[in-house]
Amino acid sequence: MYFFVDFSSEEIQINKEELSKFTKEIDSLRLVQLEESKPKIYPFNPNYISDYKGATLGMTNQEIDRLLAFRRQDKWINSTKQFQNVTQVSDSLLKAISPYFKFPEWVTKTKPDRASRNYPVDNFSEKASWRHGNNYKKTLTFAQKQDLNTATAIQLQKVNGIGKVFSDRIIKYRNKSVGGFIADVQLQEVYGLTPEVIEKITNQFTVKTPKVIRKINVNSATVDDLVTIPHIDYDLAHNIIEQRQLREGYKTINELTKVKDFPANKIEIIELYLQIKKEN
Repeated sequence: MYFFVDFSSEEIQINKEELSKFTKEIDSLRLVQLEESKPKIYPFNPNYISDYKGATLGMTNQEIDRLLAFRRQDKWINSTKQFQNVTQVSDSLLKAISPYFKFPEWVTKTKPDRASRNYPVDNFSEKASWRHGNNYKKTLTFAQKQDLNTATAIQLQKVNGIGKVFSDRIIKYRNKSVGGFIADVQLQEVYGLTPEVIEKITNQFTVKTPKVIRKINVNSATVDDLVTIPHIDYDLAHNIIEQRQLREGYKTINELTKVKDFPANKIEIIELYLQIKKEN
C-alpha cells in the first residue's frame, strides 16, 4: 500500500511588521499581568510586622527575630533609621520597603518650639505628671495608681489625650466580659489608642483587681479550647496543634510566634490565656 503526500502547497506569507506589532502587544499584556500578580504593599506600621509579613517583604528570619525581640521589651520603632539599626536589614531592602512605613502622628508630627508649647496639667489628686512636657514623667507607685477596672469615664478623661470617645471605648472594652481587664496590656486592644497614650494611662492607672481566668495548657489544648482565645481561629488552632506535634510539645509560649499565620504582634494578649505544662 502506498501513500502519496502533496508537498506542492504554496508557501505561507508572513507580514513581519504585523507580527512584530502583535508580539509587542502580547509582551506588553504579559508584563501587565506579571505586575498585577505581584503582592501589593500598602502603608503599614513596622512595629507590627509579623513573621509572615516580614517574609513577604523579603526580610530574613534573623531580621524578623531581631524586630520581635526588640518589641517584646516594650520598645517601639520610631524611625526608618532605627528600624535598620534594630533589624540590620540591607540598604537595598530598606530602600524598597521604607516608603511604605506609616508611623503614628505623634511620631511624625513636628514638635512645636518650647517657647510656644502648652504643657498639660492633669487634675489628679497627685501633682501634675506632665508639668515639664513629654520629657518629664512622674511615675506613681502601684499603690498610688487607680484601678483600671473601677475607673470612671471622668477619671480616665483626666489623662492627657483621653476624651469622651476614648474613655467610652475603654469602659466598653472592659465591660465586654465579667471581671473586666486581666492586665494593662489589653489597652492595646482598644481601637485608636496609640502607644504614647497607653503609656500615659498606665502612668496613672493599672489593673489591681484582674479578671480571674482559667489558663489553658497549650500542650494539651484541643482546637475547641484554643478558639476561645482572642485572635485564634480554627485554622490557626489547627496550625498550633500541628506544630506542637512536630515539636513534641512547646517549651515556651514565645515558640507560638513561629507557627504559620500566628499574629506575633498579639502574643502579649494571647499569652494571658495560656500556660505551659509538659505532657507526660
